[in-house]
Amino acid sequence: MDEQHYVYILRCRDQSLYTGYTNNLEHRLQMHETGKGAKYTRGRGPFEVLYVKQFIDKSEAMQEEYRIKQLSRYKKLKLIEFQEQE
Repeated sequence: MDEQHYVYILRCRDQSLYTGYTNNLEHRLQMHETGKGAKYTRGRGPFEVLYVKQFIDKSEAMQEEYRIKQLSRYKKLKLIEFQEQE
């Protein structure tokens, strides 16, 4: 069975952006909403999903997560804007 891997960006209630990786997007988002996700997102909900990119290979997804985390806020917003135009 082929497993899918996702990189996503959330906008938190305080307008900060959180980038994460998961192999079960629906479950991971539910974890964030219930305060059981990443430490950073606890108490920052509700969240808006701004960006999702799907990968077949975990290694590629993890590399993309790292790449996005290195971007400035401005460049993350440009990445989100570009995906919306596709």
